Amino acid sequence: MDKLSMMQAFCRIVDRGSFARASEDLGVSAALLSREIRSLEDSLGTTLITRTTRRMSLTEAGRMYYDEAKGILDAVLRVEDHIREQASAVKGHLRINAPSSFGQLVVAPILPAFFRRHPDLRVSLTLDDRVVDMVEGGFDLTLRIRSSLKDSTLRARKIGSVQVGIYAAPEYLAAHGTPKTPADLSGHDIVGYLLSEHLTNWDLLGPVGQCSVSVNPKVRVGSSLILRELLIAGCGIGILPDFISRDPEASGSLVRILRDHHLPPREIWAVSASSLGRDVRIAAFLDHLEQALSGSPPTA
Repeated sequence: MDKLSMMQAFCRIVDRGSFARASEDLGVSAALLSREIRSLEDSLGTTLITRTTRRMSLTEAGRMYYDEAKGILDAVLRVEDHIREQASAVKGHLRINAPSSFGQLVVAPILPAFFRRHPDLRVSLTLDDRVVDMVEGGFDLTLRIRSSLKDSTLRARKIGSVQVGIYAAPEYLAAHGTPKTPADLSGHDIVGYLLSEHLTNWDLLGPVGQCSVSVNPKVRVGSSLILRELLIAGCGIGILPDFISRDPEASGSLVRILRDHHLPPREIWAVSASSLGRDVRIAAFLDHLEQALSGSPPTA
């Protein structure tokens, strides 16, 4: 037995007034309990329990050990109860890291309803387009948008997907013409996203399979939101994920071109150093986010 188990056994013997009754409660033999208590006494250099064939009693040292051990065991139970209570309640502090554009356009709008559902939870949202070390950064949850996720020791779960298309402003297309085939892109101004996996090479999926198009962006920016504004302003052609292109396409300020071609879908990953299902803070947030991604309005 370890020291804590030995304390529990000793206190059970005292509470039950018998090695035999204590052994039944603990599911071990009375002989094993007797050996463990003798080992405990040897380690302390004193007798804790005096035993005869008819009765047992505590020595002064035994009474002191019992009182102190009960206090320690009660403290351990209080800590465990507190941890269980915390683990089952959506409260505390949840630290989230997300890509800038996704955080602004997707995550931020759903936070008010999330706060109303979980008023005891504090949330810190950090936006960064670069892949961060979430353990070093102290994040509980990181959202990543990638065509694939590299193997790691972190826990990851796919929570959605993003479609990526090719866009330009109507004014740009009126002035420079609309590409009819992927090969036509070579004669156009390209606006690129610096952190993209496809900055200078677009692998397009089309009706006859995949084709690769080399591009040389005239303008390269480190923000996909700035890229969108440059496209709306008529600066060229670029690729955008659907959560960024949806509104300007609906308003007519951007037009999707080569509609039968698109880049491979990117997956939205939830990444954590802990179990995604066991941390109730993370689970509550991901349930809320997945509901929004599915198109259902998050409930308050």
